[in-house]
Amino acid sequence: MKVRIGVAVMAAALILYIVVAGGRAAAFLSTGDPVGIAMGVALIVLPIIAVWALGRELWFGVRADRLGRRLKSEGEVPEDQVAVSPSGRVERADGEAVFPKYRAQVEQSPEDWRAWYRLGLAYDAAGDRRRAREAIRASIRLAPRS
Repeated sequence: MKVRIGVAVMAAALILYIVVAGGRAAAFLSTGDPVGIAMGVALIVLPIIAVWALGRELWFGVRADRLGRRLKSEGEVPEDQVAVSPSGRVERADGEAVFPKYRAQVEQSPEDWRAWYRLGLAYDAAGDRRRAREAIRASIRLAPRS
């Protein structure tokens, strides 16, 4: 739920940014000065890039969540016993301890989306967000469309 609230806050901040930047862009464009026009164009292009990036991340989250729910419904979610800090985060040492098992599963079955998803969870538990996202993306690519 915290993630959804964070996404909603980011989306609201982006909308506010677009409104403010749009007003400034119009003001810069109306100056007729080449530097002002260039700044106005930049203020139009940057929000477009921001909307694209946010949309891409939201779509990733939706697809990853869908696969996570599917994995859970199939009873395939890892149930390793790991220590958790008071904030709810997996202790890094425990996350790293279970990681080799899931890496081996991917090496055995590189076309199995479930193995890639579990590897992504293990990377996340070990604190390696970049590799976790890469593994989840691989899982999304390999999962059958349904």
